[in-house]
Amino acid sequence: MSLAMDRRSFAASAIAGLASLAGARALQAGQPMLARVILDNDFAGDPDGLFQLAHHVLCRAVTIPLIIGSHLPGHFSSGHDARDAADRAREVLAIMGLDKVHSPIAGSETPIASRASWKPSKASEAIVREAMREDAKEPLLYAAGAGLTELALAWLSEPRIGRRIRLIWIGGNMHKGFGNPGAKPDEPEFNFSIDPVAAQVIFNESDIEIWQVPSDAYSQMLFSNAELEELGASGRLGAYLKARVDAIPEMFAKIPGVPPVPASDAYVLGDSPLVTLTALVPPMQPDTTSCRYVMMPTPRLLDNGAYAERAGARPMRVYTQIDAGLTFRDMLARFRIAARKAG
Repeated sequence: MSLAMDRRSFAASAIAGLASLAGARALQAGQPMLARVILDNDFAGDPDGLFQLAHHVLCRAVTIPLIIGSHLPGHFSSGHDARDAADRAREVLAIMGLDKVHSPIAGSETPIASRASWKPSKASEAIVREAMREDAKEPLLYAAGAGLTELALAWLSEPRIGRRIRLIWIGGNMHKGFGNPGAKPDEPEFNFSIDPVAAQVIFNESDIEIWQVPSDAYSQMLFSNAELEELGASGRLGAYLKARVDAIPEMFAKIPGVPPVPASDAYVLGDSPLVTLTALVPPMQPDTTSCRYVMMPTPRLLDNGAYAERAGARPMRVYTQIDAGLTFRDMLARFRIAARKAG
């Protein structure tokens, strides 16, 4: 092994140790952690989930007991999306020197076929185990940046988890009265389309508390190409993330019927609110005070992704604006710190 490789290995180990020590110091000082956060995302699809993953694992105020790679919708599917997603997550963690700290697992490779036809997966069983723990004091948050297959399977397997978990979901159509007039609320939103049955189980049947970041809110999370260029030159992690975004036009060109991706000077990092809403909160009032949301009864989710009002249903939060400035300043600062520590 070369001296250069020795240095890289040493730096990677140092980063892993520092990341672990951050949480340990908080506990030693008597400070409780904010939450346990399960990450569930289609890491082999749109690379915004990889930015969210890299950002999330560098946050010291939350612990991450489980990382799940999930599948894509049928017309994008390779048949092994979940396995690819877990592999892609491992790539990011290896670059960061955290592959010994976190072990991503693959979820189901297909959506739930019907309400009457389902079976648990290894990932959904892991969710149930984490939710039913009696030794953990921190609240359990489920940060989902894609479909809701695994969470729905977990709830169907063990409905008692409903009162023990909160879903933060990047997905779903905009709600009536919100979003820009030019938006198309009648078209099923992408993450909903990954597994409509699962989304309906969570909204229509479960008692899980939902914080939703629908399409009109997550599409505001614009990250400029100039910022991406600077990130790409900052080190191995930045170069890897930039390369994944740069590969998007070629990836879409291979999908039949998908039009070419036009040139642009910005990219939507739509999964980054998962970090904002779980970790970037003030200590004296640990809630999402820099973001905007409305409260409403959880609507009934229809087959096409539209909503039907339900009076008296359990309340849910619908976010209308996320603090993108805070989110991306924090993300870039944490990436810079990690790069400096890596040498």
